[in-house]
Amino acid sequence: QVQLVESGGGLVQAGGSLRLSCVVSGSAVSLNNMNWYRQAPGKQRELVARGVGGGRTNYADSVKGRFAISRDMAKNTVYLQMNSLKPEDTAVYYCNTDVVRAGIIYNYWGQGTQVTVSS
Repeated sequence: QVQLVESGGGLVQAGGSLRLSCVVSGSAVSLNNMNWYRQAPGKQRELVARGVGGGRTNYADSVKGRFAISRDMAKNTVYLQMNSLKPEDTAVYYCNTDVVRAGIIYNYWGQGTQVTVSS
């Protein structure tokens, strides 16, 4: 069983920073393949950052240069450092991963953490 638990959201002024955490439990989960999504009110969930293996990450154009994923293997935790926050970054942020077992892809999501950026 895989469990993802996010934390670290909150209210911040524009230009500020937040660091989100995603604690991962369960077998067969690689921290290098963790992703972060977000969903703003009335909008579709969108990909923010995707782990593509080998410690590399791809970022959405809207956050490139401002957001960064880091990993603490000892704590089984993935972080999303968010700097220079803008009001349009306001959303519920989710960590996500896929686990392949016996050829079947299982998709896991955390419960989400709210980020609100005031102007």
